[in-house]
Amino acid sequence: MTENHGAEVVEVQVDGYKVVTYSYGTGDNVLLLLNGGPGLPCDYLRDPHIPLANEGYRIVAFDQLGCGNSDRPEDSALWCISRYVEEVETVRKMLGLEHVHLLGQSWGGWLSIEYALTYPDAIRSLILANTCGDLPHLTTELNRMRDALGSETVAMMLHHEALGTLDHPEYQAAITILNYRHVCRLKEWPRSLLASVEDWNMGPYGTMQGPNEFLYIGNLKDWNRIPDMHQLQMPTLIVTGTHDEIGPACALKMDNVLPNSEVVIFPNSSHVPFYEEPGDYFDALKHFLGKQG
Repeated sequence: MTENHGAEVVEVQVDGYKVVTYSYGTGDNVLLLLNGGPGLPCDYLRDPHIPLANEGYRIVAFDQLGCGNSDRPEDSALWCISRYVEEVETVRKMLGLEHVHLLGQSWGGWLSIEYALTYPDAIRSLILANTCGDLPHLTTELNRMRDALGSETVAMMLHHEALGTLDHPEYQAAITILNYRHVCRLKEWPRSLLASVEDWNMGPYGTMQGPNEFLYIGNLKDWNRIPDMHQLQMPTLIVTGTHDEIGPACALKMDNVLPNSEVVIFPNSSHVPFYEEPGDYFDALKHFLGKQG
């Protein structure tokens, strides 16, 4: 256990590997963060939420196995959502966390849904940020965003995807446009976001999701928990951005089946409203958490 930039840093053993956790603040009012990726260090989600430690919350994040300061094994059999669910549970138990507010963003939202269905009694409230419960449905939404680039650009992308030449400059240019429209609309991306993106481990990401944010061909491509989400009785906040790659249509589909949910949409945001509209985002988050007592 060490101190690092104001964090209590604890290494947890998961499946024989090291997973590094970060805690800020004290007390039993815990906000546990599950970030996106997979294979993405937690910096981008952790850092903007740290100030909540000054408002009575204990903020806990961790680098999931395969990224950041945690171990990076190369066994692709490790990259499956069920193993990550057990990783979350191991972290929660080893840190002595009881009834947590669980915030999952993007891939972390799919992980949160799966975790909540497996360990519902561990969760005090659930925040599903920029995420969905149905990946085949998301694929239709992503194709709609790709179509907005124009038929010739879509044809070019399909050409490179068929050949496997995804590193071609013209294909990468199209992905860059999509990222700036639907991932982060700020002209200059924040330092913490860049720190995570520049240290992305594409091993877990490629195995589970695919080669980029707009092509889902990994082992999660058929994942759909909408038929089961009615079981989640805990208070749930769903947040998304109007321009989000995982946007309002996905939020509505979850809200329609969850028995105790509410939706907040940030009109000028895409996938990271905690950077794009931080004032409104944190007002909404604190209002929701405050209602939980």
